[in-house]
Amino acid sequence: MSENGNDGPRGRTEGSIIDPKECILFSGAAAGAEAEFGAAAERHDIEEVNFSFEGHKDNRRRGIRTLNHEELLHGDVSLEYVGRMMHRQYRNTPLFKKVLQTIWHQVNAGQEIYVVGKILDDQTVRGGTGWGAEFAKLCNKPLFVVDQDQDSWFRWTGKEWSKEAEPVIRHVHFTGTGTRHLEPNGKSAIEALFDRSFS
Repeated sequence: MSENGNDGPRGRTEGSIIDPKECILFSGAAAGAEAEFGAAAERHDIEEVNFSFEGHKDNRRRGIRTLNHEELLHGDVSLEYVGRMMHRQYRNTPLFKKVLQTIWHQVNAGQEIYVVGKILDDQTVRGGTGWGAEFAKLCNKPLFVVDQDQDSWFRWTGKEWSKEAEPVIRHVHFTGTGTRHLEPNGKSAIEALFDRSFS
């Protein structure tokens, strides 16, 4: 099996339970949603891999995987390209580029992607997190977003966002990422997702 597990890790069939000890959460250890995904994983005894880089302000230390310059380059993407996809402009700073590169690693490693944020009218997700959601779409990976403003989960169908009442984690390798501005309902949504999936 490859390091990031992209050669077909086991998934859950309808009604079955995944053993949390077989699972790995891929995230980024930043404050807000990523830290909450990590805390939920730790409560359920799920291994974490938190992609980071030198100089990043990590909110969690468990499972930190500091990427070197060559590994960061694997996730390199043109800000002009990202801006076109996201219908907005981003500041071209070394820090922001590294954040996008770590998000690439998070999404690349997971078989199923969970995001906390806000879905915009153009179908993208607000902020740098939005690149993770768009990359998941490009990779045709199951993608779920909890929109804190609408207080609801949504699933990307391939064409549009569809309300998803209570998603359940179905892959042993999954990604949790999202906004630094985590609201109480976003925190509750993460906790409930893990409780439904692993209790």
